[in-house]
Amino acid sequence: MTQSHMAREVAEIPQVAALFLEKSRPAIQAAAAALRKIDPHVIATVARGSSDHAAAYLKYAIELSAGVPVASVGPSIASIYQRQLRLAGAACIGVSQSGQSPDIVKMMSSSTESGALTIAITNYSQSPMAEVSDHCLTLHAGEEKSVAATKTYVTSILAGIALLAEWQQDTALRDAVAAMPEALAGAVALDWSPLAARLARAQHAFVLGRGASFAVANEAALKMKETSGIHAEAYSAAEVLHGPAAIVQAHFPVLALGVEDAALPQLTATATRLARQGADVFVTGADVTGATRLPSVPDLHPLLAPLALVVSYYRCVEELARRRGFDPDTPPHLRKVTETT
Repeated sequence: MTQSHMAREVAEIPQVAALFLEKSRPAIQAAAAALRKIDPHVIATVARGSSDHAAAYLKYAIELSAGVPVASVGPSIASIYQRQLRLAGAACIGVSQSGQSPDIVKMMSSSTESGALTIAITNYSQSPMAEVSDHCLTLHAGEEKSVAATKTYVTSILAGIALLAEWQQDTALRDAVAAMPEALAGAVALDWSPLAARLARAQHAFVLGRGASFAVANEAALKMKETSGIHAEAYSAAEVLHGPAAIVQAHFPVLALGVEDAALPQLTATATRLARQGADVFVTGADVTGATRLPSVPDLHPLLAPLALVVSYYRCVEELARRRGFDPDTPPHLRKVTETT
C-alpha cells in the first residue's frame, strides 16, 4: 500500500521541529524581547481549526508559566462586525498554517492598528498575516500536502512554547524545548494500535484532558471527525462529569490524555469512573483499573508532554482512517486552505 502524505508528514515532525529551532532562534529572541518590553497585561489569540487548538494549548502554557491571562478572540469581530478592540498594552498571537484566511488577517491587522504587539505563527513568512504583524515565527515545515494538519500543528505549539521560554527566561523550559525533537522521535515510534483497533468500529467517542492536554483532546477529536468519520467530542475531565457522562454506557470509547502534572489524579479518577460505567477507556500517563494504558514518552516537562502525546495519536489516527476505508489525505468536503471571512 502506498504511504499516505499524512503518514509521511507525521514521520517528518521530529526533523521539522529541529529545523524550526535551528532557523527561528533570532525571530524568537526578537519577539520575546518585545514581550518583555511591553509586559502585556493580557494576550489575545486569533486562529481557527487545528491552529485554534494550538492557540488553546499556548493559553494554558502562558497562564501557568507567566501568569498572564490569555483569551481567544473571534476573527469575525474585525472581519464581519468591523469592530476594533482596545488592545493597547496587550499582545496578540495569530496562528495560521497558511496565513491567508481573510478573517484571521483582518483581525491581526486590526490588532496591530489598535496598539497591540502582534506575533504571527505561520508556515509562510510572506503570507498576508505575517505582513500585517509586528513579528513572525516562521515554522519552516515545508509543504504540508495532507489536508489534515499535523507537522504544522506541532511546530506551531513548539514555536509558542519556545517564545514563552525565551520571554520568561525560563532555563528549564528552554532546555525542555531544545530536547523536544528527540522526544517527538520517540513519540512517533510508539504503538497505539489497540486504540485504532477499537475505534475502527466506533461511531462516537469522547476525548478527555486537563490543561494543555485538553487542547490536545480538542485536536484529537477534530482529527477523528475529519479523517475517520467518527463523531468525537472533547471534554475537560472535570466538565465531562457535568452531564455528558450520562451517555457513556457499555463499550463507549473514551481516550483520556493524562500527563504527569497536578491534574493527573483528577483525570485518572474520571477515567476510573467511566470505566466502571462500562466504557472502553484508553489512558496515558497512569494505570487505571479497567482501562487500557497507552505508551507515552516519559519524564517530559509538563508543559510539553501533551505535545508528544499528539504525535503518537497522529500516527494512530492515520492508521484508523485507513482501517475505516478513508483516505486520510483528502477528508470529504474539506480543502487545505479554508478562507473564511
